[in-house]
Amino acid sequence: MNAEIIRRYGESRLPRYTSYPTAPRFSPSIGAGTYRDWLATVPKSDPVSLYLHVPFCRSLCWYCGCHTTITQKDAPILDYLTVLKQEIRLVAKAIGQRQDVSDIHFGGGTPTIMTPEEFLDLTATLAAAFGIGGATEFAVEIDPRTLTVEMSEALGEAGITRASLGVQSFDPKVQKAINRIQSADQTETALSNLRKAGARSVNFDLIYGLPHQNVDSAIETARVASAMRPERFAVFGYAHVPAFKKHQRLIDTAALGDAHERHAQAEAIATTLCEAGYRRIGLDHFALPEDQLSIAADRQALHRNFQGYTTDTASTLIGFGSSAIGRLAEGYAQNDVAIGRYASLISSGELATSKGYRLTQEDRVRAWIIERLMCNFQVDFSAMPDGFELPDESFGKANLPLKTLLEEGIVSWRGDMLSVDTKHRFLVRTVASCFDAYLGETGRTHATAA
Repeated sequence: MNAEIIRRYGESRLPRYTSYPTAPRFSPSIGAGTYRDWLATVPKSDPVSLYLHVPFCRSLCWYCGCHTTITQKDAPILDYLTVLKQEIRLVAKAIGQRQDVSDIHFGGGTPTIMTPEEFLDLTATLAAAFGIGGATEFAVEIDPRTLTVEMSEALGEAGITRASLGVQSFDPKVQKAINRIQSADQTETALSNLRKAGARSVNFDLIYGLPHQNVDSAIETARVASAMRPERFAVFGYAHVPAFKKHQRLIDTAALGDAHERHAQAEAIATTLCEAGYRRIGLDHFALPEDQLSIAADRQALHRNFQGYTTDTASTLIGFGSSAIGRLAEGYAQNDVAIGRYASLISSGELATSKGYRLTQEDRVRAWIIERLMCNFQVDFSAMPDGFELPDESFGKANLPLKTLLEEGIVSWRGDMLSVDTKHRFLVRTVASCFDAYLGETGRTHATAA
């Protein structure tokens, strides 16, 4: 790999493009009234996807970039769940019809921080408000350190089909440096209990670029984790943004690797997983050949949303909970990040939307291009959906950032097909950014490109 390419592009900070436009473009001009209007237009015939954010953890992981609150008490969690159930009913009423659900995803925080009884009560509220059936995919993010047998059984009773376990690294030195001590045995026990509960597909999250992490420890973590045979892996680069996440100041920046080291760790993990029988999916996911993610990749039917690469085809995503983001045909709507303000709004009978974004037709075109690049590493401009047109020359070969990538061999353009060179796929976010009309307009810091 060209060291100069890694230095020049690998250290740039770019969005992960789980949405377009990205969240820093959201504006307070989109509020509860607009969101309520958008909900009323959701087509009855289209199943929706639901995301529920549970923003609580028992301890703070210093690398974390999520919206979460640390609590040792149960009262704040119980209060929050009461409000969350109220929001579910408010949104269902705003839609005005019993909407079928294709996918449910619980994220956080630690969604399994609640008791089994509370979890089943929450899912019963969902089932009373929406059409949830045997075909609904049901996924939950899980901290293996706190998952009990009883909670695993409750997940099974609720109908869990997929689970995502946070692993990050099994290296004790790295774990101490990020304040997350987790053994391989804890992880394997959680995996076993989830299998018994009915989870058909389990994902492990791994992270590279952590403090004191090196190629050897990254390989060893990938080796131990792959031996447990989860169906999927998501492998993310640590985003060190202490100006945005102040607790990351607890991490020793001198112990963080540079762009070359990060790239070496990422490729070492990828090689280890591929040698173990996993297929590389998109930028940062891996899956066994028989997993639905692999099948979707073969069919070029992958999609990308706030949870990363997905087989979820729903055009409407409804977000519940503080900071949760919804995506509808008209645009994005995000709930208030502050738990107190979120709870106050919902308790008063109002939706908690604090900001969002109304999509233009140009946004939709750019979003389609970016998603195809992120999922397929290529985009066929002749296959653009009806009504999508390139509005100006900035989309084409006159695009100066793209022209530079063409000249350096990072991408190629043959006929209507723009493709990312195989050995430069780790720079796909750099390629996607060429079609981002808003990049650089905000002060938000993103993750490095490599």
